[in-house]
Amino acid sequence: MSHFFTSESVSEGHPDKVADAISDALIDHFLAFDSTSKVACETMVTSGQVILAGEVNSNAYIDVQKIARDTIRKIGYTKSEYKFDAESCGVLSAIHEQSEDINQGVVKDNPEEQGAGDQGMMFGYASRETDNYMPLPLDLSHKLLFELAQIRKEGKEMRYLRPDSKSQVTIQYSDDGVPERIEAIVVSTQHDDGFEANDDLILAKIKSDVSEILIPRVKAQMSERVQALFKGDYKLHVNPTGKFVIGGPHGDSGLTGRKIIVDTYGGKGAHGGGAFSGKDPSKVDRSAAYATRHIAKNLVAAGVCDEVLVQVAYAIGVADPVGLYVDTYGTSKVDLSDGQIAQKIQDLFSMRPFDIEQRFNLRMPIYSETSSYGHMGRTPQTITKTFQAFKGGEKVDIVVELFPWEKLDMVNDVKSAFGI
Repeated sequence: MSHFFTSESVSEGHPDKVADAISDALIDHFLAFDSTSKVACETMVTSGQVILAGEVNSNAYIDVQKIARDTIRKIGYTKSEYKFDAESCGVLSAIHEQSEDINQGVVKDNPEEQGAGDQGMMFGYASRETDNYMPLPLDLSHKLLFELAQIRKEGKEMRYLRPDSKSQVTIQYSDDGVPERIEAIVVSTQHDDGFEANDDLILAKIKSDVSEILIPRVKAQMSERVQALFKGDYKLHVNPTGKFVIGGPHGDSGLTGRKIIVDTYGGKGAHGGGAFSGKDPSKVDRSAAYATRHIAKNLVAAGVCDEVLVQVAYAIGVADPVGLYVDTYGTSKVDLSDGQIAQKIQDLFSMRPFDIEQRFNLRMPIYSETSSYGHMGRTPQTITKTFQAFKGGEKVDIVVELFPWEKLDMVNDVKSAFGI
C-alpha cells in the first residue's frame, strides 16, 4: 500500500534563518582574516533587536555590528514597516573568549592529532530518488522557497512579497519507496498589507500567483521523472490561515540552530541533534555531518546501494571516532553486510577532524551560503568573496569552493574498493 512522507523548508527571511545567516556571516569573516579561528556564535533576533553571543578564539578583529546589518539588508529586511530592518535594529554583542578547557582538547602540538570539538554523533544520508541524492519532499520544499526569494528580489512579479515564508511538500510513495505523485504542497508567504481591496482578494491573488508563477518555475527546473509527479491533482494550500503581514523577527523571535531538520534531510535518515550554523569546522557537529553526507552520496552514486545512512561518533578531544555505522535499508547491491561496508568505508575515508578539514578545505569562508535552503544537496561551485577588516580596513578577495562535500569525487575509488 502506498504511503506518504512530508518535509518542510523555511526561507532566508524566516527569523531562525536570519539568526543562522548572521552567525555564519560572522564565521566567514573570522576565517577570512584568521583561518585558525575557533568560533561558536549564537544569534537571537526579535522585534528591532539582534543579540550576538558565543565563544571566540581568534586573531581577527571584525565589525560584528556591520556584519549583522549587512546580512539583514541582503536578506531583504530594509523597510521600517517590517518592525525589523537593517538600518534601525539594535545589535548587542555578548561574544567572549572560548574556554581554555575546550581549546586544550582541540588544539594539539601535532595538527593531525586535533581532537573533536565535542562529543556526539553525526549522520549522513543519500537516496536515489532525486538527481542530487536528496529526499524529494525536502528538495522540492527548498526549491519552492529559493525560487520565491528570487521572484521577490527580481521585483517584476509578485511585488507584494516580504522575506518570511515557509513551504511543505507531501509525496506519495510506493511500497518499495519510489515516488509516485505529489500529494500536497503548502506555501505560506509574508506579504504587504492592503495591496488588494480586501483580505479575500489578497489571498486569491497570492494563491493564483503561487499556482501560475512560482510552481511552474520550480517544475521547469526539475528532472523529467520529477516533473511527471506533478499530476494536477495535488492539494495546494497557500497562506491557509489567511492574512500573513506580520512576520520575520517581529512576528516570532529567531535563534541560531533551530532548523536542524530543514538544514539536513527533512526527517529522512536520522539526526544527532547538533546544529551547524555559527560553528567553525573544529566542531564535528558541522564538519563530520558534511563528511558523512559525502560518504553516503558517493556510496549511492557508485552503486553500492540505493539508500544509505552513515553515522559517526566522537569523544571530545579525541581524534579518532569512537564508532562508524552504516544502514543500507536492505538496498545493498554488493555481497557484504552493512558492518562489512562500514569497515571498507573506514579504510577509504579518514574521519579524523583534521583530515576532514583538509579534505574539504573547511577553514575557508564558505559558510554564509549554507545558512538557508539546506546544507546538503547543493551544487559545488567556485566563487570569489570579498571581506573587509574592521572600520574600513583592508579588503581581501578570497577564492572559495562552496559545498565541496557534495562532490562525487570518490565514486571511482568506491567502485574499486567494492569491486563494482
